[in-house]
Amino acid sequence: MTSRLPSMLWLVRHGESAGNVARDAAHAARSDRIALDARDVDIPLSPRGEKQAVALGDWFGVLNSCARPDVLLASPYVRARATAEIFRSRWDTDNALPICLDERLREKEFGILDGLTTGGVATIHPDQAEFRRILGKFYHRPPGGESWCDVIFRLRSVMDMIALHHPGRRVMIVAHQVVVLCLRYVIENMTEEQILAIDADGDVANCSITEYRRDGNAASGDNLILTRYNAVAHLEGDAVADVTAEPERTPGVRG
Repeated sequence: MTSRLPSMLWLVRHGESAGNVARDAAHAARSDRIALDARDVDIPLSPRGEKQAVALGDWFGVLNSCARPDVLLASPYVRARATAEIFRSRWDTDNALPICLDERLREKEFGILDGLTTGGVATIHPDQAEFRRILGKFYHRPPGGESWCDVIFRLRSVMDMIALHHPGRRVMIVAHQVVVLCLRYVIENMTEEQILAIDADGDVANCSITEYRRDGNAASGDNLILTRYNAVAHLEGDAVADVTAEPERTPGVRG
């Protein structure tokens, strides 16, 4: 039976964004709101985020062409799209590989909590802070926003699309922190407890690599096998591409 899985799958979080920088400043100042005047979709990369995307592209650029993606999918958010464009430009000088934007890969939507710090949520929407405490981050859906389950619902259709249109291909997805975690949940058939334990154990670093390889010889059948998670070796040892990750993953934080 012919496999419908990609031969390789990489999940990449976008480079550090101006929103990440503004969030850190807001938390340091104990502000209720993150100082941003643009839609979340329009938040660009920070200068460090651009350098991280360069480092990611250079790392793949020295690999044999058969070890690089031949399908490139990205969230339409500016910070993810720019990461994909910079990444591609470092080795595909003719831009021959199209970047396919897919709105299903967008960041989790925070609704009325968008742009609020942790303290801001507790101060401005204490009822939502309590709902989240009771329901947990997996199931809590703020008004106008999404729960992790909502994100997972749209990502299942992304994986179905990859199986339909890109079997046997080398696929890279450039998206957001919650998307990376929720794709792990889908691909590895996890429980709520398992994915939240991974989430609590450490942050998804900007421009980190999560990699799967297809294993058609597994005893359980054709599977995608996790070979690395949150890898940042391509960013280390280079002063221009510092590793960055979110210290807190809370409602209202733009990832």
